[in-house]
Amino acid sequence: MTKAVAIIGTSAIPVGRHQSSNEESLQVLEHEIMTRLVVDAVRDAGVDKNDIQSLVFTLPRPYTRQKYFHTFLMGQLRLSCRGNVMEVMGNGMTAALAFDQACNDIMLGRSEVSLALGINMESAVSAAEHMMSSMRTTGDVDFHTSAGFTPIAWYAMDAMRYMHEHGATREQLAAVAVKNRHHASLNPLAQFRKPITLQDVVGQRPIVEPLGLYDVPPRGDGAACLVLASEEVARDLGRPYVLVRGRGFCHDGTHQISDVPNDMIAFTSAQQAAETAYGQAGIRPVDIDVAELYAPCTIVEVLVSEAIGLVPKGQGARAASEGETRLGGRIPVSTSGGLTSRGHPAYVTSLYNYVELAEQLRGRAGERQVRNAHFGLATGELGNYNAALIHVLEAKA
Repeated sequence: MTKAVAIIGTSAIPVGRHQSSNEESLQVLEHEIMTRLVVDAVRDAGVDKNDIQSLVFTLPRPYTRQKYFHTFLMGQLRLSCRGNVMEVMGNGMTAALAFDQACNDIMLGRSEVSLALGINMESAVSAAEHMMSSMRTTGDVDFHTSAGFTPIAWYAMDAMRYMHEHGATREQLAAVAVKNRHHASLNPLAQFRKPITLQDVVGQRPIVEPLGLYDVPPRGDGAACLVLASEEVARDLGRPYVLVRGRGFCHDGTHQISDVPNDMIAFTSAQQAAETAYGQAGIRPVDIDVAELYAPCTIVEVLVSEAIGLVPKGQGARAASEGETRLGGRIPVSTSGGLTSRGHPAYVTSLYNYVELAEQLRGRAGERQVRNAHFGLATGELGNYNAALIHVLEAKA
């Protein structure tokens, strides 16, 4: 017998530069950041520390100073648990998997209250070291890495193919970045909050043609904590909560880019995972009120929004250009500012997506609040969406 799972508390630091360099005399300690977040999230949830019986951490980046972080933090928190204490890793899907496992512990009766949490530190690391690690993590070491093939290069190829097939323009892709920066300007957790124009985006230096500086994600540090509970616990608290209504996963059997000819911009795994999640939730794509997508580049937001049915195929760039995916539009997407402006601390990025949806569905998003938001959707990915993990969430008063 499984239990329904609810989000009842959240906490996060603003995405940005938090990591200190080795030369600095005063060092930022990861566990000091995380202990404060746990305290804040538990307070937000309205539960007692001793109610927590499961903690699922994202695996820290290799640049994180404190190793064996999850059990070290347990000592700092003085927490004794009988459910589960573990770290998970799935590259870009890491945080979504942490959330998923924390849900599983509640569904299986191992815990009534669980935490999904993690910290991502990388801003003080040299660009060369960061890129070498990224290439070896995401690419085939016999093929991709030796050719210097980076994640942004995959997405640039997606963009060129999409523009070729559907006649999308550079300006339409740029509209995604402008829209996301507007959303970020309203979000205190966002890394970049200064509004930008279409001309700003198109005029920036290219990173990988046709993607420019504002089309791609910045590097940054981040940390977040979510408190999950059985729906029985959530109801007893007598305050609004967010119910996990549906979950879908699909891995298409490739790594980043298939060596078998296929439709490289179909994002089939996202499509199939979304179908499963919608089916479990008993809803259709048209019922979604707000979506937080794992979209490292402007083109990825376009392709994912099409794959999961929020906009028709071939119309995602146009939808952004015409304001459909903007706050106040038909289907607001990335109201947090998305990965291009809110920021992309990779191993905890999806935790920020769940934090945003929890704020929206509890009516606490302030100036960026989506009116009458009832159903929200979050996506997580492995490279180029060769795999996707999708959750449908529902507001409960």
